Amino acid sequence: MYLKRKLILAGLSMLLAGAAFARDVLIDVRTAQEFQSGHLQGAINMPHTSIGEEIANARVSKDDRLIVYCKSGRRATLASDTLKGLGYSNVENFGGLEEASKRLQLPVHTDK
Repeated sequence: MYLKRKLILAGLSMLLAGAAFARDVLIDVRTAQEFQSGHLQGAINMPHTSIGEEIANARVSKDDRLIVYCKSGRRATLASDTLKGLGYSNVENFGGLEEASKRLQLPVHTDK
C-alpha cells in the first residue's frame, strides 16, 4: 500500500512538472512576405502550407499551447487541423491578425 501510494505521488509530481514546462507558442501561418509586413510581437512564422515540416523542426512540445492565426482565420483553421492531426492537442485558432491582436492584447510588429 505504501509503495503504491508513493508511486502514484511520484507520477503525479512528474505530470505536474511537465505541465509547468508547457508554454504558449504564437504561430503566424501566413506567408513569409505577409509576416514581414506585420505580425504579432513574439510570433514565429510557419506558413500553413509547410507547417507539418516546420513544426517537426521547431523546439515545440506536444504539451505546449499552440496559438495560430493568419489574415482572416481560414488558413489558421487548416493549420490547426494539421497540427491536431500530428498529435498536438492544445491548439487554438485565434482567427485573423486583428482578432488575435485584440484577444492577446499584443501589438502588430513589422520587420522594417
